[in-house]
Amino acid sequence: MKLIIINGPNLNLLGKREVDIYGNESFENYFQTVKNKFPGIELEYFQSNSEGTLIDKLHEIGFLYDGIILNGGAYTHTSIAIADAIAAIKSPCIEVHISNIHSREKYRHHSYFTKNCVGIISGLGLKGYELAIEYFESQ
Repeated sequence: MKLIIINGPNLNLLGKREVDIYGNESFENYFQTVKNKFPGIELEYFQSNSEGTLIDKLHEIGFLYDGIILNGGAYTHTSIAIADAIAAIKSPCIEVHISNIHSREKYRHHSYFTKNCVGIISGLGLKGYELAIEYFESQ
């Protein structure tokens, strides 16, 4: 099984940015832990702050991978273009958010991605990525 975790803008600053919301662990450290926890799954990680680069990545891998775990960051609430990219590909996608987007600012309550994803995990911290992997593993 081949899965990819794609993180959007500002998630490269995990462990440094707003640690009261996002925690103090870098994603690179966390990703190594996840790879060790799921040795039978081919896991990749990609992060970009650029909307177009995220769309290009979805197009590149969206017909080849068994699943995509996507945390679009703020683009979740603004990018119809990324939502369209998710709809255009065949690989199933799970939307993940570290924080509970529904307990934050009102503009974060709406996701353009959700209708094109098989599910959404929000508010469970980094554990949400593992739950998404477990979902794909069980399919």
